[in-house]
Amino acid sequence: MTATTTAQRERILLSTPDVGPLEERAVADAVRSGWVAPLGPFVDAFEERVAERCGRRHAVALSSGTAALHLALLEVGAGPGSVVVVPTLTFAATANAAVYTGAEPVFVDCDAGSGNLDPELLEQALATLRRNGERVAAVVPVDLLGRCADYERLLPVCERYGVPVVSDAAESLGARRGSRPAGAHGLAAAVSFNGNKIMTTSGGGMLLTDDAALAQRARYLSTQARQPAVHYEHTEVGYNYRLSNVLAALGLAQLSRLDEMIARRRRLRERYAALVDAVPGVRVFQRAGDDADNCWLTAVLVDPAEAGWSAEDLRAALDADDIESRPLWKPMHQQPVFAGARSFLDGTSDRLFATGLTLPSGSALTDDQVDAVEGSLRGFLGRHR
Repeated sequence: MTATTTAQRERILLSTPDVGPLEERAVADAVRSGWVAPLGPFVDAFEERVAERCGRRHAVALSSGTAALHLALLEVGAGPGSVVVVPTLTFAATANAAVYTGAEPVFVDCDAGSGNLDPELLEQALATLRRNGERVAAVVPVDLLGRCADYERLLPVCERYGVPVVSDAAESLGARRGSRPAGAHGLAAAVSFNGNKIMTTSGGGMLLTDDAALAQRARYLSTQARQPAVHYEHTEVGYNYRLSNVLAALGLAQLSRLDEMIARRRRLRERYAALVDAVPGVRVFQRAGDDADNCWLTAVLVDPAEAGWSAEDLRAALDADDIESRPLWKPMHQQPVFAGARSFLDGTSDRLFATGLTLPSGSALTDDQVDAVEGSLRGFLGRHR
């Protein structure tokens, strides 16, 4: 037995914040500046830098990626009596943002290779909704695990039906699709700086768009819809959605390190791929064509009939070694809160959920932690060879 007992060992997590002295100095500078409350020069600079990185004219720094989705959907007309088409393989926030507006989320299944919204099923869904006389306010593709959706096929489908696209790029900052960066697709896009994302502002997000009026309206609503009066004047309901100046300073420091953090996550993926490439029935998810991905989370897919063990078997073994792993997103159509929701399904998301497992992927993982994960994986694979 080693000197470090199981009780003393720190659990290895999927994706923790990667912060250090640079971020500490940036936050201290923001505090010393006196701009502690929401808004300020660091917010302005952060918006400018992210807009530039994502190839957009306008950016609005907000308290979360969910807030960005909510405001974007409001601005494209989502509300009671409308529907918003959402991939079923996503985190709940994508669907929740539609519900916040009063719209009905309609779920569509995914492509097997990427886990992103299936363009053919999307066309079926939009055709059916049109025949039914439904008003489709938006389609919200999700860039799953750091891979941009197939916008070259999705956008023309939405254009044919006259439906705006709001891109959920919460997981894909720093990735690309062809010559365009994540966040550059659709009428508007949302990125996230949550603590587990590729870079973080603790909590936070940003709405990206080329539409000046949409950006101006989002800024207005995100500051409680306050009118330009000496007193507090409100003619409609707004939201407390703005990002603080202190957190924006943290974000600027993180953004300067984004490429190196992506590179470290990619190296982790390469190590996992080297471990499982020769294992029957096991493969790294999204491995093919991942050169433009940000590798936010690396997942493996396990065919239990061929491998002789399941993704759950592996998860339990890693958990016994104090290593966090997690299934892919549970599809929205399986979630109790959305029981009975209308869906266009072909079973792909159900299979990915049943066979997929995300592995520790954070750029903050130490060499010793990476070695520990690799050792646990090797031990499991050796026992099940």
